Amino acid sequence: MLAKTDFIDLVPHAGDMCLLDGVLAWDASSIHAISTNHVSVSHPLRGERGLHAVHLAEYGAQAMAVHGALLARESGATEPRPGMLVSLRAVKLDVERIDMLAGVLDVHAQCLIADEGGAQYTFRVEHEGREIASGRAAVIHPAG
Repeated sequence: MLAKTDFIDLVPHAGDMCLLDGVLAWDASSIHAISTNHVSVSHPLRGERGLHAVHLAEYGAQAMAVHGALLARESGATEPRPGMLVSLRAVKLDVERIDMLAGVLDVHAQCLIADEGGAQYTFRVEHEGREIASGRAAVIHPAG
């Protein structure tokens, strides 16, 4: 397992905005991360009514960022590469709020295609073995 301290310097998500607690597994095309901060009353995305499930897309996007950063580090990169989330598609949410779900969120991302200009992934988030969110996301890497 990789702890947050093993990847936090590789992604732009600093402090409490780094939503993932660790990485259980990853390979050339996929990553399985975990998080427990969705129940925190100080969660940075929490609103007056709690933490809406739409924010699970951010968990998926962060898993994508960590995956890309781990691959880049493995290839010898020494600096994090900036990326910009530009598209979410086919997002399905099976719950309304996530702050009421005790325990661990399992965040999975699968790379569909990636090159120097960006990447496209599918993601899914599970709670206690039940899929609660899924979709596709695209990120671009701005030039220079």
